[in-house]
Amino acid sequence: MFGSSIYLRDRPAFTGGSPQAVYEELWQRGRKGRLRTRAFLAAATLVLCGLLVNAVFGVVMAVVVAAADTLVHWRIYSASRVWRLGLRGEQRMNRFLRYTLERRGHRVLHARTVPEHGTADALVVGPGGVWLVHNEAWSPGAEVSQHGGRLFIDGRTQSKLVAGLTARAEAAAAAISRAAGTPVTVTPVLAVHGGKLARTPFTADGIVFAPPLKLIRWMRRNPTADRSAEEIEAITRAAVRALPVGSHGSAHAAA
Repeated sequence: MFGSSIYLRDRPAFTGGSPQAVYEELWQRGRKGRLRTRAFLAAATLVLCGLLVNAVFGVVMAVVVAAADTLVHWRIYSASRVWRLGLRGEQRMNRFLRYTLERRGHRVLHARTVPEHGTADALVVGPGGVWLVHNEAWSPGAEVSQHGGRLFIDGRTQSKLVAGLTARAEAAAAAISRAAGTPVTVTPVLAVHGGKLARTPFTADGIVFAPPLKLIRWMRRNPTADRSAEEIEAITRAAVRALPVGSHGSAHAAA
């Protein structure tokens, strides 16, 4: 399309009026207010600590307070980056998996097609079992929680999401088991990028939800099997045969 960007790939997040565009505009509008608040906190700290201790201590503490306030707001803005770019977090999660589990003897297959069930973002095969990792990015203000064992996003159940992910994991397990000639269980998990999570990890609709690093830690600490290195390789080879390389587009279509 003429006039379109080959770098932004025409993602809806970059169109005027989208939630991401509105969030970005409001964030930029609030910049002066954040700077004024930071200056007030630093000045108050300077005066208070200067009177209680001395001027040098006051200056040091003022700098610390200003730096802390900057860090807090940077983390808030950074946490929404995946969502702001109109992405779901696959690349971010893949980096975490590469520098953590893959260095500990796990094998990771990316973007594998589960017949009739779309694409699995990642399939992790390790000593403790096999996990199907799905990624979702929600806006910074979205409340991600569980009530009565069910998933809620901003107070609404997510039946389609959890049913699709559960069915995808079960279909992947059946396909891998046939190819491996031995029963293999695949556990679905969901990496949450952004949103507000009161407590993590948590389980809802039989699926564990957590931010990427907490989810990886949970996978290491909650094994579902005890596999040797030879078994890991055999299951990985079976998964390669049973689940061909897919595309992220089909994953969206099946979600």
